Amino acid sequence: MFFIDNKISRQQQNFHKFKLTKIDIKVKIVVGDIMKSKDKLKKNIKFTFKKAIFLCVCLTSIIYIMMLCNRYFGKNNVYAKEFSDGFEKLKISNANPIDIEEIISEDSKTKDKVEYVIEEVNLEYITKYQENNLISKGTIQVVQEGRQGKQQITKKRVYQNEELISEEQVSCKVTKAAINKIVEVGTAKYKSNYKVKVGDNVYVTSDRLSIMTEPNEESKKMTTVFKEKELKILEITGDWYKISASGTTGYVKAECTTYVSPESNSKEEVDSETSKSKAQLVANLNYNMQLNKPSGLSLEQFKKILSDDKDTNKVFQNNAQYFYYIEKQYNINGVFVASVGIHESAWGTSKISKNKNNLFGYGAYDSNPYNGAYNFSDYSESIDLIARVFTKYYLNPAGTKIYGGEIAEGTYYNGPTIAGVNTKYATDKNWSNGVYNYMKYLYNKL
Repeated sequence: MFFIDNKISRQQQNFHKFKLTKIDIKVKIVVGDIMKSKDKLKKNIKFTFKKAIFLCVCLTSIIYIMMLCNRYFGKNNVYAKEFSDGFEKLKISNANPIDIEEIISEDSKTKDKVEYVIEEVNLEYITKYQENNLISKGTIQVVQEGRQGKQQITKKRVYQNEELISEEQVSCKVTKAAINKIVEVGTAKYKSNYKVKVGDNVYVTSDRLSIMTEPNEESKKMTTVFKEKELKILEITGDWYKISASGTTGYVKAECTTYVSPESNSKEEVDSETSKSKAQLVANLNYNMQLNKPSGLSLEQFKKILSDDKDTNKVFQNNAQYFYYIEKQYNINGVFVASVGIHESAWGTSKISKNKNNLFGYGAYDSNPYNGAYNFSDYSESIDLIARVFTKYYLNPAGTKIYGGEIAEGTYYNGPTIAGVNTKYATDKNWSNGVYNYMKYLYNKL
């Protein structure tokens, strides 16, 4: 803040009444050149007068601006605090920063018991789909294995009379980045129905494929083989092949190999995929049906049921194939997953769906749903991720062997039904009824 002496101000304001005195002349002599004539003195006084006026204007402007700033930033110290705190709280994130201390302070005013728990959990990888017209139609090949990352989750738990009544995620921090899975989907106009057996040779489709000592990802890695490497199958164990290659014997993921030689030109004309009748497909449709099994719909049937006038943005129609692909990879009912997406996104019209390609509100929590919801580059990523999440955490008990040789964690398992998923997946108790109604609607379109 600048301050101006009142005496100096009055002197400047009345400068036109200035009278030359002996004292003034002496001052002039000390600080300036010696005035030898009266004309020179008058000229100097006129010049000094202009400088004084200019200085007054500048000082007055500065005082006015600083008074405005003081009024703006100083009022109740609110704006000034936000300005200074802004730099301290600056974070790079697609979500607004959450002040945990402020939340805790607010919660302390309630009568319910509130606790905060920090957990380190898996960060699921994203699957990228690519079309390949050099491999047979319907064939799904993994060209890059996905790897889970790690994230630190802060959860808020509310208890009433010592009973847990709600739980939600309030913040997360990635501690280890995940590696994307890349899948190629065949689009060529030929198809082979041949099933691989012991003694066959297969070829590596992944750029780098690990040979493990046991048929699981937690076992020790022996060595790495590269794309198009020939492997001989010694044994088939679920989703794993026991193979031999260049004197090494171990296990590889079956999904990272193909039976067709890269140099083979043999092609079989594709027949239309055999589709089950409506009666066969709806035979098991009921509220308590098991969802950890594929629906059995063909690709064309998925495209048929997901073509609907309610889908104004054509979101489900244009992504119908991914509900078919998840059935082939993860042993999950694709109609169920599509119904969850329709229910959560209102046929793809929700803000989270349109802006974040997130059909399921994945990552959204009640206190700040939009900012908490994950961003995806396209809808296929959200469809694939939610299918793996349901399979791994909700639809199978802990220890169950699932896709790609992985083991289900069963963290939120309460049975492989819609009601079982509802128990931990949604706070709305009627969520399961809404999803089931959409399932019936889709099945009846067959």
